[in-house]
Amino acid sequence: MVLGAVLPEMRHQVEALASDLAALLEVRKKIADERDRLKAEVASLDGERARMSALIAERQRQQAEREKALEAERARAADLAKKADSLKDLIGQLEQGLDPATRAAREAAIRDAARPALAALHDPGRLAPAVAFASLRGRIPIPVNGVKLKDYGAPDSVGGLEKGVSIATRAGAQVTSPADGWVVYAGPFRSYGQLLILNAGGGYHILLAGMDKISVDLGQFVLTGEPVAVMGNGPQIAAILATGSSQPVLYIEFRKDGTPVDPGPWWAAGEGEKVRG
Repeated sequence: MVLGAVLPEMRHQVEALASDLAALLEVRKKIADERDRLKAEVASLDGERARMSALIAERQRQQAEREKALEAERARAADLAKKADSLKDLIGQLEQGLDPATRAAREAAIRDAARPALAALHDPGRLAPAVAFASLRGRIPIPVNGVKLKDYGAPDSVGGLEKGVSIATRAGAQVTSPADGWVVYAGPFRSYGQLLILNAGGGYHILLAGMDKISVDLGQFVLTGEPVAVMGNGPQIAAILATGSSQPVLYIEFRKDGTPVDPGPWWAAGEGEKVRG
């Protein structure tokens, strides 16, 4: 009778204990599975960290190589500027020294630009001219606000004729790129002060001079309207300084195959409101 009363209770306790043991085993299994998952995630994270470290190291290496190449290019451009007898000579030397791969890439981009794609003008991510420079007549914006002092073909101070346009600006005025192009020179040059030369493709170059600070670098591709320089507080060009002017003056030249051309036909309609004179 005693055993009959005790056994059901013991059986109940055994079943409860077995259930608890089964639950404990399940928990242990989940803990083991979670531990394995965490180990896998840690291993994956370590692998990702190693990959990121390798990518960063490679990027730093490439950046160092680019900076080294850029320094060499700057030194070469500065040396050419010292030796060049004229702007035409400087442009010719700069273009001659371009490495074949870069020249081939630019020529291909210029061939593509010869097929008008006006929609590309609105693409801020483009890395080549949207349209050929020769087809931009009547559509190019003047790169700065101001007052026109001298126009192309006007008598200059040494008995010749002006090869470009001179515009008096306010101090600190921002200068923008008149067209898409590659920077082939950015630095001081003889009596021009700070000089920026853009290769606009098709044998055309745009020259901007008289700025206080140039904000783009050699080899860089700039877009139409992109800020490229800032004017100072006074004139930087020797010919302007000789007149006694106190205003900063931006000098603009367009050249085709090294020879100055009249920029007048290229300016967009309504630019007279931007530049008075």
